[in-house]
Amino acid sequence: MTTQTPHPTASFPDEDAVSGRLNALRAGVLGANDGIVSIAALLVGVVAATDNATVILTTALAGIAAGALSMGVGEYVSVSSQRDAEKAQLEREKAWHDHRPEWELDQLARLHMETGMSEATARAAAIEQTAHDPIAAHARAHLGIDPEELVNPWHAAFASLGAFTLGGIFPLLTAVLAPDALKVPLTFGVVIIALAISGTVSARLGHAPRLRAILRNVAGGSLAMAITYGIGSFAGTAL
Repeated sequence: MTTQTPHPTASFPDEDAVSGRLNALRAGVLGANDGIVSIAALLVGVVAATDNATVILTTALAGIAAGALSMGVGEYVSVSSQRDAEKAQLEREKAWHDHRPEWELDQLARLHMETGMSEATARAAAIEQTAHDPIAAHARAHLGIDPEELVNPWHAAFASLGAFTLGGIFPLLTAVLAPDALKVPLTFGVVIIALAISGTVSARLGHAPRLRAILRNVAGGSLAMAITYGIGSFAGTAL
């Protein structure tokens, strides 16, 4: 039985999938972690100050709604600005190519030479790429932009909004349903588990070290909850 050797220029299927989902992954992980930590920190602070179930539930729902919408809108605005900037750079590259094609060809060849190509090879590659798609070639080599894969603000917005909502549900259920004496410790426990899961998922999808992602999530979330619990305890006794 013979084993077929993949072509040197062929990409592994997983590589394209990773590069295509990095933007939504970033927004989703940020949204999930923010939802878990923000709502948990908010609720342990409130629980430390009062045991009123209505107040706790209202705070949780309001916090999730406000946080999810804020994250979604923020991601949309931020990524839209990035997309507009990328489009403007592409338009500028097109104008430059129309007005000074020879200079642009020389620049592309120099960029290839900086990667280790010889002058002859670099110029031959630049000529071939310019004949095929000069704007895309310059965008990738000069600007680091792929015209076919511009960032999508809607993907980022919905990923962030949905992930924040999902992340906030875990501390909400614990703070609302658990007995009064166990609300805070159970919320801490559930949040640590949820942060460990989100860290594992983000590391797996991004092919990054898992332990580092988990420790970073858990340490940050625990610190936030500890601080807000202290503030809530102080407020509950002082007011």
